[in-house]
Amino acid sequence: MKLAALFSGGKDSVFAIWKAMQEGHTISYLATVHSSNPESFMYHTANIGLTVFQSVAMGMKLVSSQCTGEKEKEVHEIENLLKNMEVDGVVCGAIKSNYQKDRVAKVCKELNLKLVSPLWHTDEEKYLRELVNEGFEIVITEVAAEGFTEKWLGRKLDDKCIDDLLVLRKKHKISIVGEGGEYETAVLDCPLFKQRMDITASEKKWEGNSSGRFMISAVKMVEK
Repeated sequence: MKLAALFSGGKDSVFAIWKAMQEGHTISYLATVHSSNPESFMYHTANIGLTVFQSVAMGMKLVSSQCTGEKEKEVHEIENLLKNMEVDGVVCGAIKSNYQKDRVAKVCKELNLKLVSPLWHTDEEKYLRELVNEGFEIVITEVAAEGFTEKWLGRKLDDKCIDDLLVLRKKHKISIVGEGGEYETAVLDCPLFKQRMDITASEKKWEGNSSGRFMISAVKMVEK
């Protein structure tokens, strides 16, 4: 099918695109919503501006819009983005969040589009290991859960990082994939990218109470 991908630039949305393409689908559009609410229930906000560079790296058309991030009303922005696209369906990176998947499914039903969720109910540890093994370069851009410290900000997702996430899950009952908003990520390189992104300027903003952001203010695009 020809698909539009709900795109945040984080690991789940990028890997869902990768899996959908492996299944034979074509990604016609990347659809990104910029929410002014950092506590949005639907949308990734940390470093959302990187989606412009990531779309260039993938050679895909990016369509974006703005919303205030008001709960429930923000869902309509997906519909506004998708309704004029000539596609057969939508791919999203939901793993276990019924809140997000149910609302995207409702929009798809209203627009008569198929919903493709290649990560739905995947084994979480296996998924994270696969990201590393497939060559996805991922950094943690935000944390917001008990057990995280400032050292996690900007940390690369590798096997040691996954091991440490498993320790946090055992101790603090977090989702190791960040499905509950425990952490957010940005993809700097992956098999889909024709160019990788090197971070040239960044800043850690630690807020205390196990929460903070790794703000990426500049990147350099490097040919692979």
